[in-house]
Amino acid sequence: MRNRTLVLTTESARHPFRQRLPAHVLRVMEKSPASKARVVDDDNDWKLFGLSFCAFFTAFYSFIS
Repeated sequence: MRNRTLVLTTESARHPFRQRLPAHVLRVMEKSPASKARVVDDDNDWKLFGLSFCAFFTAFYSFIS
Protein backbone atom coordinates (compact mmCIF):
# COMPACT_ATOMS: atom_id res chain seq x y z
CA MET A 1 0.00 0.00 0.00
CA ARG A 2 1.11 3.53 -0.67
CA ASN A 3 1.74 5.98 2.15
CA ARG A 4 0.66 9.49 1.29
CA THR A 5 1.10 12.69 3.19
CA LEU A 6 -1.97 14.60 4.27
CA VAL A 7 -3.10 16.97 1.54
CA LEU A 8 -5.75 19.52 2.36
CA THR A 9 -7.88 20.38 -0.63
CA THR A 10 -8.83 23.89 -1.60
CA GLU A 11 -12.54 24.14 -2.24
CA SER A 12 -12.26 27.32 -4.31
CA ALA A 13 -10.12 25.50 -6.88
CA ARG A 14 -12.65 23.73 -9.09
CA HIS A 15 -10.34 21.51 -11.10
CA PRO A 16 -9.25 18.27 -9.36
CA PHE A 17 -5.57 18.96 -10.09
CA ARG A 18 -5.77 22.45 -8.58
CA GLN A 19 -7.56 21.06 -5.53
CA ARG A 20 -4.56 18.85 -4.77
CA LEU A 21 -2.05 21.71 -4.91
CA PRO A 22 -0.84 23.26 -1.65
CA ALA A 23 -2.48 26.51 -0.59
CA HIS A 24 0.67 28.63 -1.09
CA VAL A 25 0.71 27.79 -4.81
CA LEU A 26 -2.76 29.25 -5.37
CA ARG A 27 -2.19 32.33 -3.21
CA VAL A 28 -2.27 35.58 -5.20
CA MET A 29 0.77 37.76 -4.65
CA GLU A 30 0.20 41.39 -3.78
CA LYS A 31 1.42 44.00 -6.22
CA SER A 32 4.44 45.99 -5.19
CA PRO A 33 3.70 49.43 -3.78
CA ALA A 34 3.69 52.37 -6.17
CA SER A 35 6.67 53.92 -4.37
CA LYS A 36 8.89 51.05 -5.52
CA ALA A 37 7.76 51.25 -9.14
CA ARG A 38 10.66 51.23 -11.56
CA VAL A 39 10.93 53.38 -14.64
CA VAL A 40 10.01 51.30 -17.67
CA ASP A 41 12.60 51.21 -20.44
CA ASP A 42 10.55 51.74 -23.61
CA ASP A 43 13.37 51.85 -26.15
CA ASN A 44 13.49 48.07 -26.69
CA ASP A 45 11.79 48.44 -30.08
CA TRP A 46 14.48 50.85 -31.29
CA LYS A 47 17.24 48.58 -30.02
CA LEU A 48 15.71 45.59 -31.81
CA PHE A 49 15.31 47.61 -35.00
CA GLY A 50 18.94 48.77 -34.87
CA LEU A 51 20.24 45.27 -34.18
CA SER A 52 18.14 43.80 -37.00
CA PHE A 53 19.23 46.53 -39.41
CA CYS A 54 22.91 46.02 -38.61
CA ALA A 55 22.61 42.23 -38.90
CA PHE A 56 20.84 42.48 -42.26
CA PHE A 57 23.32 45.07 -43.54
CA THR A 58 26.29 42.93 -42.49
CA ALA A 59 24.86 39.78 -44.06
CA PHE A 60 23.87 41.59 -47.28
CA TYR A 61 27.25 43.35 -47.57
CA SER A 62 29.13 40.08 -47.02
CA PHE A 63 27.27 38.44 -49.91
CA ILE A 64 28.03 41.36 -52.25
CA SER A 65 31.77 41.49 -51.63
